[in-house]
Amino acid sequence: MISRILSETKTIAMVGASAREVRPSYFVLKYLLAKGFDVIPVNPGLAGRAILGQTVYPNLAAIPRPVDMVDIFRSSDAVPGVVEAALSLDPLPKVVWMQLSVRNDAAAARAEAAGITVIMDRCPKIEYGRLSGEIGWNGVNSRILSSKKPKLGQGYQSFGINTRR
Repeated sequence: MISRILSETKTIAMVGASAREVRPSYFVLKYLLAKGFDVIPVNPGLAGRAILGQTVYPNLAAIPRPVDMVDIFRSSDAVPGVVEAALSLDPLPKVVWMQLSVRNDAAAARAEAAGITVIMDRCPKIEYGRLSGEIGWNGVNSRILSSKKPKLGQGYQSFGINTRR
């Protein structure tokens, strides 16, 4: 199901997007943009500004085009309000996605009753990377890292790191 969602989703409204580079929502926004998704940041405190070249909207209702997915980067207690806002959109989004550690069963049931698919406690960046082979459940598949001792001319030296003291 997650593979289908990610392959069919084009436009994502990211509620709780941050302009701070150290925040997970910033990194996920950057990643999803790089993968070709149209990501719309939603944050009332940053409305009218831009994050990674994308105009920030104060709320879901202010977004001038339909969204396929509402990605929630807010605490679990904020989810009911976000879901209610999503349910007022026309057309309805196909998916409500709650980020890692975000879960609200009552709000999920309300969205599902309206025909919206709900994903909880997962990250679309992680799932996209896992399904595309960029990462696995065991970590990053960089094809650079290895538990084997590097051969001469490989390994840390290729990154300009001198391991000799």
